[in-house]
Amino acid sequence: MNKIGPISLVGAGPGDPELLTVRALHRLQAADVVLSDDLVDARVLALVKPGARIVYVGKRGGCVSTEQRFIHELMIREASAGLNVVRLKGGDPFVFGRGGEEMDALRAAGITVEVVSGLTAGIAAPASIGIPVTDRRHAPGVAFVTGHNREDAQAGTGQNGPNAPTGPNWHALARSGLTLVIYMGLARVESLVAALSEDGGLPLDTPAAAISATHTLQQRSVICTLAELPATLRREAISSPAILVIGPVVNMAHTLNEIQTLEMPQAWRA
Repeated sequence: MNKIGPISLVGAGPGDPELLTVRALHRLQAADVVLSDDLVDARVLALVKPGARIVYVGKRGGCVSTEQRFIHELMIREASAGLNVVRLKGGDPFVFGRGGEEMDALRAAGITVEVVSGLTAGIAAPASIGIPVTDRRHAPGVAFVTGHNREDAQAGTGQNGPNAPTGPNWHALARSGLTLVIYMGLARVESLVAALSEDGGLPLDTPAAAISATHTLQQRSVICTLAELPATLRREAISSPAILVIGPVVNMAHTLNEIQTLEMPQAWRA
């Protein structure tokens, strides 16, 4: 009988491989098989050791996605074959990455799992244009929320009934005074704006930003007001994956040209 191989749920960060943790790099270089999400940058996958197998198990809103149960079964099967398995996720495994579901499935199968945190886009995307998601001069905190509604949350999970996940309480969030960082919100931006302003009373002149494909060569961003957000996203053709940021901290944004990125010393490179 094969010894069960190790499994790591690894956060790949927001795109740029230089934003990987050292531990994440080590796990990639030791893996026999990598189960990768669609949002993992190709430059990160290039760090996988030669000969390792990469299996794409993407999950994207509005696209054909790998069933979550199949991902659980595949992880268990590969580890049961004695292989060193990495489940690689864009950002952080535990921030809208279904990492908790996968950890529970592995534990239920009697498999020990390691979680390697990654830099989530909800922090990295705003920071890339100079927006601090927390700043005591502008907001008492930050809320990371999903733009998905109940139907989205249930899709592919088989969850139904009174304990099924629900969408955020936009009315409460609008009145919280928190910076709002919204994942997966592009498809419903009109309804989000209406919920925050008409239902929640958030002023329409509240600063807003959208950052897409953060820390990749395709990164784009826009700055506007809450009222202007839907039209601005359409006009500028901002596409998924994107992060929305709403709140006074957006006024601290810079253009990309104003933000200096220091060249990493050669000795630090993988």
